[in-house]
Amino acid sequence: MAETIDWPRRPKRRRGRLALGLLLAAIILSAGTTLSYYVDALWFSSLGYIDVFWKTLNVQSTVFIGTAAVTFVVLYGAFRALKPDNIGAFGAAGHIVINGQPMMLPVEPVLRLIALVAAIFIAIVTGFSLMSEWPTLALYWYGRDAIPAAAADPIFGRPITFYLFTLPALDLIAGWLTTLAVMVCAIAIFFVVVGGGIGVLERARGRSGREGGPLRGLSFAAAGLLCALAARVFLGRYDRLVSDETIFTGVTYTDAHITLTGLTIVAVMLVLGGLIAIFNAVAGRRIRWLIASIVPAIVCYIVVSLVGGYVSSFIVKPNELVREGPYIAHNIAMTRQAYGLDRIALRPFPAESGVEAINAPANRATLENLRLWDWRALQDTLRQIQEIRTYYDFPDIDIDRYNLGGTVRQVMLGTRELSINKLPESSRNWINEKLIYTHGYGVTMNPANGFTPEGLPTLLLGNMPVQSAPTAPVVTRPEIYFGELTNADVYVRTRQKEFNYPQGDTNNLTSYEGTGGIQVGGILRRSLIALERGDIAKLPFSDDVTADSRLLMKRNVRERAEALAPFLTFDPDPYIIVGEDGRLWWMMDAFTTSENYPYSRHYRLAGAQVNYIRNSVKVVINAYDGATSFYVVDADDPVIAAYRAVFPTLFKDVSAMPPDIRKHVRYPELLLELQAAVYGLYHMTNPEAFYNREDLWTVATEVRGNNRGQAAEPVEPNFVLMTLPGESGVEFVEILPFTPANRNNLIGWIAGRSDGANYGTLVAYNFPKNKLVDGPLQVEARIDQNPQLSGQFSLWNQQGSRVVRGGLLVIPVGSGLLYAEPIYLQAERSPMPELRLVVLALQDRLAYGTTFEAALQGLFGQPPAPTAPAETSGAARAPGAQAPNAVPPDLSALIRDAARDLSDYQRLTAEGKLGEAGQRLESLKQKLDQLQRERK
Repeated sequence: MAETIDWPRRPKRRRGRLALGLLLAAIILSAGTTLSYYVDALWFSSLGYIDVFWKTLNVQSTVFIGTAAVTFVVLYGAFRALKPDNIGAFGAAGHIVINGQPMMLPVEPVLRLIALVAAIFIAIVTGFSLMSEWPTLALYWYGRDAIPAAAADPIFGRPITFYLFTLPALDLIAGWLTTLAVMVCAIAIFFVVVGGGIGVLERARGRSGREGGPLRGLSFAAAGLLCALAARVFLGRYDRLVSDETIFTGVTYTDAHITLTGLTIVAVMLVLGGLIAIFNAVAGRRIRWLIASIVPAIVCYIVVSLVGGYVSSFIVKPNELVREGPYIAHNIAMTRQAYGLDRIALRPFPAESGVEAINAPANRATLENLRLWDWRALQDTLRQIQEIRTYYDFPDIDIDRYNLGGTVRQVMLGTRELSINKLPESSRNWINEKLIYTHGYGVTMNPANGFTPEGLPTLLLGNMPVQSAPTAPVVTRPEIYFGELTNADVYVRTRQKEFNYPQGDTNNLTSYEGTGGIQVGGILRRSLIALERGDIAKLPFSDDVTADSRLLMKRNVRERAEALAPFLTFDPDPYIIVGEDGRLWWMMDAFTTSENYPYSRHYRLAGAQVNYIRNSVKVVINAYDGATSFYVVDADDPVIAAYRAVFPTLFKDVSAMPPDIRKHVRYPELLLELQAAVYGLYHMTNPEAFYNREDLWTVATEVRGNNRGQAAEPVEPNFVLMTLPGESGVEFVEILPFTPANRNNLIGWIAGRSDGANYGTLVAYNFPKNKLVDGPLQVEARIDQNPQLSGQFSLWNQQGSRVVRGGLLVIPVGSGLLYAEPIYLQAERSPMPELRLVVLALQDRLAYGTTFEAALQGLFGQPPAPTAPAETSGAARAPGAQAPNAVPPDLSALIRDAARDLSDYQRLTAEGKLGEAGQRLESLKQKLDQLQRERK
């Protein structure tokens, strides 16, 4: 026999070097993560939430270490346990020939090293994967006892908290264990193949103890997989409660009578198969027993599927409404609970026509606060008249209510933020971007229906420095270090003065006086911060940055809130608040959501599927120092109660919110849009009507902008300061109108209330079914068909200008509906639209004017009196008194003004100034109409 050469063993010193190298590589790879955690800890500490950071890190590390350790032990342990004893050599007769010399290959050490590295890699990947699901596991651990057991589902009788907290965690763990079981089976199959393949299996039939080893390991692995699958199937029964079917969501008749019981039997058969596999491993070691272990479950699953299909096709389908009726009722009730629709107050709304239905004197406050400024047009206008410099921007327009001179008025606010991207290229350097241009400045405020004779907004707050009207709030801290465009880090309290606002030919400079941010500190901390934030080439060598300087990071208010509470869903539209102390605050709505609420329909929200939502939290962020507070406004929400158990110091009661800030909470737009989409179907509480979709609603649609031929879009939620029908007092509400599906007439509207004890409640008003009420598209058609307006639009859409039509507002006033649409004129060379016409409409009439008062006069015949309704003809009157608006105008003055308007119209037309000519023509028409009324 030829001499064999043993493969040289790896020296122990080389192994030690390899281990040391792997350790150093792991340290280097983890250094970035460690540094990031260090800076995050400083950031959390600067906000007073260091315990939130450590609690989150503790939960994440526990999940990572626990799952990674179990994964490694299972995989590497399976390799060691399943590896056959005779796998020490590779090739024919355990050796191969190289250069004519037979050589033994040490396969076992190589496989052991591969298995070790693979197990470590898979364990790390699995640990990170499950660590990202830490909120699910934290809710399960802390949420079980956070609140008492809630109402139970109608099928299994489990409390709702089981589906919100326990079931997601069990599904996650079951999926993880199933994946491990599949990997162990793969290892077992590998050893069966390399240990002799089919020959081993054949010899195993002869019950050879030595050769049956791989099959024994495969049997144990198969038993584990079958038991894991049994757990998945058993938990899958609960998933039927959230399965979206064509007609409704949840357990169906077939599920309740066949599928759920069948899945339980399948799970039992899988456990039985696991026991058969274990028996085969201990006593049999036969391939036929291993195959037989999965047969009972497969047979049961096929039988359940066939019986279920028969019941569905021949018992349910012919009598679907009768069979599914109780389950449809479950779906309706649970969906309304999940989206908060069970708390809607239902009221009839007559939707009467005629001027009398508006009851203008009693609804004067509603009319005075009618929003005529479309937020898009106002944003474009402010960008032209209030940006001052090119590097400022107004990213959004917010709608709110303020007490102005003792009267609550609806106003619109714009925040003047500094956009680094708009700085000139010559100014784009580290010092300017990080030390000088650090913040925006000030806000604008204008009444929702106030505009100047030139068609511009009537500013209550504006300019730089901020100037306030006598009745407007005073802004004492206008600097905006935290906002919607503040996406870059800055360093403040440096030796370099910060740009505050332009002041003539010079600039006003300032230095940060707040306590927000991370203190830069000494050279070590400064270097670590610089390395983590990507400033390593600048920050350590800057003479302007001192130890007392502060780093302001995560300045975007949405990013800031998400970093503190990543488990919440945030409204994408934060809004600015001017506090009574003159400081600026941001308020943002946060929601708790779930996709596991039983029997509830799924809808899309922020790119995710949800079937449960609560607006449980209001986030308040100081625009100057970045102080962030989370206030719980719905303590009955079980999800937020569980998160409060996890992070007791993160959340505060709403009673702790400053009163001047609490006055500005409002019903969230995102929530109302979602609830309106759900309510369109689930306002039908009768299973028969729901099944037939007899009364399906959709949010009303409109066509916005200049191009009236474009596709219709859903009406946006509209904030209105009004008196709700059947209520007393003016309040701030958010409304949306509904139309029947595939039709344009209105059928009802919904209102989300924002003030006082009514905050968070919904009121739905239903129109009479036997009355056709014009929807936005129908009113738009009436506007297009008006010959005077059509001619005016054609005139304005020439000679370098174009007409821009704002969104059509549908405002319930009194017992009727008032429609309002602002009309803007915009020059092609200027992006600044100017408000030129206001169109008002009722069910039976339409009027317009260059001002809101003129449009009201055309609609009502005279401006609505702020006093009680007019006296009857036989009513007594004090001597010498006159009826309201009874003073006759100076007819000669009217004639002179009309003649002047005619002359100006002719002159402007000849000069080609058609936009101004149209205004003069409209003014002439109003004077002629007034003369006509006086003659009568």
